[in-house]
Amino acid sequence: MTAERTHALLSASAAHRWLACPPSARLEEKLPELQSSYAAEGTLAHAIAELKARRAFLGLSEQEYKAKLQELQSDPLYQPEMLAHTDIYIDYITSIANGYPSQPHIATELRLDYSEWVPEGYGTGDCVILWGNTLHVIDFKYGKGVPVEAEENPQIMLYALGAYSAYKMIAAIDTVKMAIIQPRLRKEPSEWEISVTELLEWGEKIKPIAQKAFAGLGELCPGEHCKFCRARFTCRARAASYLSLEDDYAYGRPLEMQDEYPDAPLLTREQIGAAIQRAEGLLEWVEDLKRWALAECLAGRPVPGWKAVEGRSVRQLSDPDAAYKALAANGYDINLFYERKPIALTAAEKIVGKTQFEAICADYIIKPPGKPTLVPEADKRPAVTNVQSAAEVFGDIIETE
Repeated sequence: MTAERTHALLSASAAHRWLACPPSARLEEKLPELQSSYAAEGTLAHAIAELKARRAFLGLSEQEYKAKLQELQSDPLYQPEMLAHTDIYIDYITSIANGYPSQPHIATELRLDYSEWVPEGYGTGDCVILWGNTLHVIDFKYGKGVPVEAEENPQIMLYALGAYSAYKMIAAIDTVKMAIIQPRLRKEPSEWEISVTELLEWGEKIKPIAQKAFAGLGELCPGEHCKFCRARFTCRARAASYLSLEDDYAYGRPLEMQDEYPDAPLLTREQIGAAIQRAEGLLEWVEDLKRWALAECLAGRPVPGWKAVEGRSVRQLSDPDAAYKALAANGYDINLFYERKPIALTAAEKIVGKTQFEAICADYIIKPPGKPTLVPEADKRPAVTNVQSAAEVFGDIIETE
């Protein structure tokens, strides 16, 4: 089992970034890798998923499985729900395998070399399945922040190129089916199917970009892809993209429009849409700067104009039960200091089990509409309005011809 994954300079997981901003790869190379408990949690869940896959498909004995699982469960980051979430991943692989008339070839945690298209490019595929002319590439994601789609996803497409390169000599592959399993966010996988011809055309298309990224050439292009870049705190191009906002909209309209509409005091709808789009990451950028500056100050490297201090402290009881027993001993009703309320739905599911909980409580589970939120037009969710239709207003009064 893979203890720790290694990453290429042009890693598949960062492809969305270096494809959009080629110099970022070399820029990040000079900076220390940022660690987080979320990443460590994901690594642990991947290890459990791999262990289950090895037992189900690669002949790992039950004794070895239990011993290794017990070891992984001793990790402080382990949560019992990891077993249920990784079961969804194994169930998906099983459904693919059972869909063929004979046992397909299944590989897990496979090193995939896509250096034919990306200099020194390689990565680790969670699961690759080959049967006949069809290649499946399956990626397991434990994060629950943002749904990840398989369609045109550069990470899984690079894995697909690597898998094709590994198996093209033994099979006449013509179809590639990609899937991203993200069980903490959705029950169903995100799936996408393309021909090998389309995949290889994409590989050729990104070749010059990858070569530029490997050489550290090209222009820095700030955008949504900056979110997890190690250089995001101090990147000058990212700073310039936000600091220029004040000048561009100082007079209520972009500078290039001031001559055309010299007397317009208000922003147009188009200008407001453009301003939101440009400023969307501004607050996140400022918070990134503050986190970086705080870390520097705490490390004894002062940032001019700023310092680290102790934040507001809130009083706490070191032992609430003992404190309230003391109050009861002095004549107060102890029930006044406790409240009884039902636990959240997700907490109840953890106790009962998701399937059993839904079977028993299906009649009581509702999902009210979410609070309206503003998102980019490219978001796949349907648009909503508060405008009522004629049918809603007049009901049966409206007659059809």
